[in-house]
Formats: sequence, structure tokens, C-alpha cells
Amino acid sequence: MSKVFVINKKQIRLVAIVALVVIAAAVYLRWNQTNAAQTMAGSPHVFTMVTGEFKTTNENGQKLELYTWHPGTIVVPRGEPVQLNIIGFNGDSHPFVIEGLNIKGTVKKGETTTVNFTADHPGTYPILCLTHQEPKQKGPMVGYLIVQ
Repeated sequence: MSKVFVINKKQIRLVAIVALVVIAAAVYLRWNQTNAAQTMAGSPHVFTMVTGEFKTTNENGQKLELYTWHPGTIVVPRGEPVQLNIIGFNGDSHPFVIEGLNIKGTVKKGETTTVNFTADHPGTYPILCLTHQEPKQKGPMVGYLIVQ
């Protein structure tokens, strides 16, 4: 003799609710693990910039060059350790200063300069290349560090 199971609407709703709760819990736990892995306590937020150069010729045949930081703007969290890696890609040497944070350094072609800091005050801080400050020096070579 075979058994017949009768399922009513209440049982279907209950199974659906339990399934939704299990799926929601799994998604939350998965998201929470990913979030924890991305923000390990004590480890710095790592950002990378490169030195860049634009070259062109105007209609008079004059060569024009401009040095830049790429990306031109970096947003960092306030009060947390930051590691800024600047890779020298174009130009021989770029001595720089990050105004307002008392950070100085030099980026050389083919090398990576690493700067570690914690910015305690929100604001916008210019990253200035001291070699390329004016158009006649193929500048201004300026980037921005925004502390939120």
C-alpha cells in the first residue's frame, strides 16, 4: 500500500519562509567573511600611483610635454594606516611633497617609492612634484590626496 502525502498552503508557506531565512543567513555570513578579509585590523590600505607623461606637437611644430600623477586623485580613510606606492614610469626623478601632511620623497624612473602614513584630519592635500611646478618645467605635476 502506498502512502499519500497531502501538503496544504500553510506548509508551503512555512517551507518557503524557512528557505528564505537560510538563504539570507548564508548571504549575510558570506558577505561578512569577505568584508572581514578586506579590512584586517592593523593592515594598511594600499594605493598605487605612477608618474606619467603626455607629449604632443602643436600646429607650429613645437613639442609640448606635461608630467602627471596617475591616478590624479586618491581617496584615503581618515585615521587609518595608508601605504602609498608611487612607481616611477616617466621622467628621471620626481622629488615630491604632500602639502599639509609633512611627507616628502623622491620617485625615480624604474623604482617604487613607498610612503606610509596615517592622516588624522579630513581634507584635500596636494601632491606636488618639485621639479615640474610650472608650464616651463613641463608642469604643474600635481595630484590630490583626499582624506575622508
